[in-house]
Amino acid sequence: MFKLSRREMLQSTSCGFGFLAFSALAAEASTKSYTSPLAPKEPHFEPRAKRVIFLCMRGGPSHVDTFDHKPLLEAHAGKSPGSAAGQNGQKGRKLKPSPWAFQPRGANGVMISDLYPHLAEHADDLCVLNSMYTDVPNHPQALVQLHTGSFQFVRPSVGAWVLYGLGTESQDLPGFITIKPPARLGGAQNYGSSFLPAVYQGTRIGDPGQSLKDARIGNINNPAATAELQRKQVDLLQAMNRRAAERNPANSQLDGVIESYELGFRMQTSVPKLMDLSGETQETLDLYGVGGKATDDFGRQCLMARRFAEAGVRYIELTHEGWDQHSKLHERLGSNCLATDQPIAALLSDLKRRDMLKDTLVIWGGEFGRTPAVRNQDGRDHNATGFTMWMAGGGVKGGMNYGATDDFGISAAVDKFHIHDLHATTLHLLGLDHLKLTYRYAGRDFRLTNVAGHVAKAILA
Repeated sequence: MFKLSRREMLQSTSCGFGFLAFSALAAEASTKSYTSPLAPKEPHFEPRAKRVIFLCMRGGPSHVDTFDHKPLLEAHAGKSPGSAAGQNGQKGRKLKPSPWAFQPRGANGVMISDLYPHLAEHADDLCVLNSMYTDVPNHPQALVQLHTGSFQFVRPSVGAWVLYGLGTESQDLPGFITIKPPARLGGAQNYGSSFLPAVYQGTRIGDPGQSLKDARIGNINNPAATAELQRKQVDLLQAMNRRAAERNPANSQLDGVIESYELGFRMQTSVPKLMDLSGETQETLDLYGVGGKATDDFGRQCLMARRFAEAGVRYIELTHEGWDQHSKLHERLGSNCLATDQPIAALLSDLKRRDMLKDTLVIWGGEFGRTPAVRNQDGRDHNATGFTMWMAGGGVKGGMNYGATDDFGISAAVDKFHIHDLHATTLHLLGLDHLKLTYRYAGRDFRLTNVAGHVAKAILA
């Protein structure tokens, strides 16, 4: 990957760099101290969590069929939502109860649907956020807002802000990894760094529709050169890059280039080892559902997330597609929950037995929820005014519900919790004050939560 061609060497020589100059630059690079912009940084205050694993259910999971029990939907099945109908386009629809039963789970009786039997065993670890809401009921805007805080402008992703604020514990791995992120609906914007230095953007592994078993990070192997020769080539390039950075201090992209070379060199051995699951015991593979027809792919994602978290990666995102169920709700929602239930429960169990759940914040959810009132009796449409996400570990209280939607689950009604509040609370758990984590760009200070956001102190352990 770091091989210099003869043509590149000659071009550089023609620009005034002879062999002796190359040697001097390489010697300078090998001895000059280098401080990575990804080196660990002190948080604003004592953190409860060290890292985040975000389980992104892309498409908008139906809250009233999974984690938001609404008995009145059964009592009023087939009726109009009434006065609530005008709140978000529910007019002309009929209320539809969930086809699945809910049961009280855990010591505190958290209501969880029968769609999640494995996850229900972890009810005492879950803080269920029943009062979520966002600004736009369209996938592209809502998904980008979930990831960046803004649906109107290109802004840094949550993972990029976390890396900017804290750095990463492992200098041999990316600090922010996203597995099979959405290719559309914002694409790279969902894990990009925008105006933050490029070094803080996420590293993508795999693509939607591709089996994770076959996923690789491209261009991290160079079979044409030994590690020793590659190191010399990198030293030379870095000396040139640092001189360019000194001449252009306002160009943050150069820092990203420098760090990408350093990180790329180190990743050649570290990343393939972590992505190789062959060293895991059969008991662990079975726990996650690896090899299972329905659970193999997301099971691999969850197991890989645990391995990356254990190795020091700061922010890890996993994506499961296909939650946009305007039709075939019973079949498709059942299939999605089957594919994710066992792997997610396994991730929580595995983190707990390794004593990592206490400082790993796990977040589950999508860009919005689904309508309790329907036109199609076997489908639900977009609902941005009220939906559910949940958190576990990382300093949040378990076995509780926070906030509530109205009687039918149409709109957030109690302790309303906006996406900005989710971001502010996430940063707080990591020891970062969302009001202080700022970056000056275009003449003013920007932050993830813009001019909004509050920390839900009631959920802090």
